Amino acid sequence: MNLEEYFARTGYKGSTEKQDLETLTDIFQHHIRAVPFENLSIHCGEKITMELEQVYNKIVQRKRGGWCMENNQLLGWVLRCLGYDVTFLGAYVFNPHQNAYATIMTHLLVKVVVDGKAYIVDGGFGVSYQMWQPMELVSGKDQPQAPGVFRFTEQNAIWYLEKMRRKQHIPNQQFSNSDLLEKKDCRKVYMFSLEPRTMEDFRFQCTYLQTSPDSLFTKKSICTLQTTDGFRALIGWTLTETTYNYKENTDLVEFITLEDEEVEKTLKEKFNITLDRKLVPVNIKGSYTI
Repeated sequence: MNLEEYFARTGYKGSTEKQDLETLTDIFQHHIRAVPFENLSIHCGEKITMELEQVYNKIVQRKRGGWCMENNQLLGWVLRCLGYDVTFLGAYVFNPHQNAYATIMTHLLVKVVVDGKAYIVDGGFGVSYQMWQPMELVSGKDQPQAPGVFRFTEQNAIWYLEKMRRKQHIPNQQFSNSDLLEKKDCRKVYMFSLEPRTMEDFRFQCTYLQTSPDSLFTKKSICTLQTTDGFRALIGWTLTETTYNYKENTDLVEFITLEDEEVEKTLKEKFNITLDRKLVPVNIKGSYTI
């Protein structure tokens, strides 16, 4: 495990000497544009582990992606190696289908303190809720980014993240009512406290999320990657390509349905992923929106 190999994986060629916000943002953006948020192992008969060496091997050496416990753990390791003040936090993800936050803490976050200010760095959420810049941990302040306007609010030591999106233009009208499309202009994303967490706090969740029939991740095969102007996502057989703000206050959302034989080729061409085992795509209707 070495930083040079990680930076070769993400394409980052900038400075590693300064522990400032600009460097943090640059490293973070290279990560989210090179490393997909994906759960494909579950649908290939592979087990997802939380051991850092295995996460490193999967993402850096095998050029795969991962979910939050992999992406953010690796990102946290990189930032710690560079001298940043890093703390892991745990979040409860909002389920729009149930209109409620999860009762299990399933999402791993990274808090980074730079020049006395705390920021949330989350490289493991994907689709349109993936932040593109570290978010200052301050309550009630709109923080506009390319994906939309993010905002934290704090009540009784619990922090809430929400995102306001733009209008969406969907050229392929047969997808205009897709359950993958977020219908609300403002969406709750997750809630968390500032209690420091360790990877041990996520061991049960790591098993649960990849085995329980109630888990979103067993119901959908997901691979998403941020681009320079939006993101792309392969959910089951549905490929989505989103361009942010392609015209004033409107995002372009393009849908295509793939045939079985197109899935593997699309993963290689659009996400730079080559799987060791056969993927069985899944997309059971449910609470995953873009």
